[in-house]
Amino acid sequence: MRATIQPFDVLTFRKRSLFVGAPVSFFICLAFLLNFFVMPSLDGEADAATGSMAPEAAFLVSETEAHELIRLAYSESQAGQAGPIREEPSTASGRTVDDREDAKDADPWEDEPESMDSIPDPLEPMNRAFFVFNDKMYFWFLKPVGTGYGMVVPEFGRVCIRNFFTNLIMPIRAISCLLQGKFEGFGIELVRCVVNTTAGFLGFQDVARQGLGFEIQDEDLGQAFAFYGIGPGFYLNLPFLGPSTLRDTAGWVGELYLNPLDYMVDDFWPNVGFRTLDILNKTSLRIGEYEALKKAALDPYVAMRDAYYQYRLNQIEK
Repeated sequence: MRATIQPFDVLTFRKRSLFVGAPVSFFICLAFLLNFFVMPSLDGEADAATGSMAPEAAFLVSETEAHELIRLAYSESQAGQAGPIREEPSTASGRTVDDREDAKDADPWEDEPESMDSIPDPLEPMNRAFFVFNDKMYFWFLKPVGTGYGMVVPEFGRVCIRNFFTNLIMPIRAISCLLQGKFEGFGIELVRCVVNTTAGFLGFQDVARQGLGFEIQDEDLGQAFAFYGIGPGFYLNLPFLGPSTLRDTAGWVGELYLNPLDYMVDDFWPNVGFRTLDILNKTSLRIGEYEALKKAALDPYVAMRDAYYQYRLNQIEK
């Protein structure tokens, strides 16, 4: 007599699975709970020599596992009746309440340091155009000429020329120190100028730093304006001059009246010639710095803007 195979009924199978699964889950939970009440005492007797903290740790672990097992058994029983497991409303509402409480407790000034580390740039399209202009001028003119200049003039001679121009613009640093109440820096600049001009052969040698230990006071009118609470305004990238701010640009204009070179050389083109020599000389001493910054940056314009602003902040904080 051949056995007849009945067709597979999905609904009947699911009902039987639920009917059998519920008691099985119940007995599993019951056995685990019995084990839960028995194991702490056994662990306590076996590990009495190790201290009283071991049974308490086992108790917490067992309690956590029992809770998770009960929750999983309940979730499996509900899966066959209500379909996919959904997030409990209480949990969702609890998360919403927690998120609202976190939003209320959040400090409204938490993002203020990030905004302080960046400078407004409302003229970014124009600044980017001037940045490209200065970039081409560097790679097409300043770097080739500065490289050739460095091959002709040895490094010692270029350092002497840099010392000469640095000593020449002493009034800018001295008056900037005086406006900020840095009287010690003002005195150091006066001594440096006298010593370097006389013993240093018109400033070609920095005798004040080598012999007396008097360092250059890196001050300018832009820092003096910041000392009186004048903000940077917004970012500027000027042709030929490079990165700046509205405050530093105003300081640069004021420094034109404090630079002795403008009084010593009145003619326009000779004056431009001396300034060009100063720029080429400084460029020959730091070739490679701009290339490294540009190579490491995803956006060289943003990198230059942020680096300049951080540099000025560090100068002002000194």
